[in-house]
Amino acid sequence: MPKLYRISGQACMRAFERIGFVQVRQRGSHVVMKKSTLHGEIGCSVPLHREIAIGTLRGILKPGYHLKSFLSYCEMRGMK
Repeated sequence: MPKLYRISGQACMRAFERIGFVQVRQRGSHVVMKKSTLHGEIGCSVPLHREIAIGTLRGILKPGYHLKSFLSYCEMRGMK
């Protein structure tokens, strides 16, 4: 997996929205996002913290979550 950088929860949520995820619900400081694919729905929970720990971000970015698209969006926006 490429090197990940700490980003905010809002920035993470925007990046997921950019690659097709939609916000389904929010409870407290966590947002649940989903995306429909040909194989069903995939979902993730994004904490809206000031900075997301790298290990937490790695857990959110499982292989099915379009890692390349997510990282290219973050690089384009200067979120390093």
